[in-house]
Amino acid sequence: MELSVVFAFIGTIFLVSVSPGLCMTLSMSLGIRLGVRKTLWMMLGELLGVALVTTAAIVGVAALLLAGPLVFTVFKWLGAAYLFYMGWQTWQAEPTPPEQIATGATHSRLALASQGFITAVSNPKAWAFLAALMPPFINQDAPLLPQMLIFLGIILIVEFMCLLLYAQGGRALNRFLHKRGKAQWLTKVSGALMFFVGVWLLFS
Repeated sequence: MELSVVFAFIGTIFLVSVSPGLCMTLSMSLGIRLGVRKTLWMMLGELLGVALVTTAAIVGVAALLLAGPLVFTVFKWLGAAYLFYMGWQTWQAEPTPPEQIATGATHSRLALASQGFITAVSNPKAWAFLAALMPPFINQDAPLLPQMLIFLGIILIVEFMCLLLYAQGGRALNRFLHKRGKAQWLTKVSGALMFFVGVWLLFS
């Protein structure tokens, strides 16, 4: 595989990943409420979902699934309902001080990972984008598996870096508002972001 192709792919994926989207907004919301460490579990689920979508796109399954959107409809409604529930719970919760944020949350690791996975897998735009993006970068005359592993590795690394950046931003916002006596806005912002992601997911 030519280095020019790899670098072009890295640049494309970075621009797409760093742009505000469903998963990045969710990462910032959880970063505000739970801190970076616990948000890592959501990131794990999200990366597993991205890996599934990317693999399917590379082998051409995405094109078939896009023709039968029932599976997306089910995932979208389930994912949106869960995000609405979490958004309402977060909106009503008391803001957690920065020094207590790592121990004050009660969200289970499985729930956070599931939240990330559902959000990643149930976004039809991600499937459509990757199904359209991957073919031009794949060399049909070279073995598919090594190319798939390289592209998948690049996507997961770049995606994780961007998720971490947004979660860190949410954590910084928590500290900023607490220092200025505006801590009551934290749960409102975090809950509103979850509502926003749910609506976005529902109508995407």
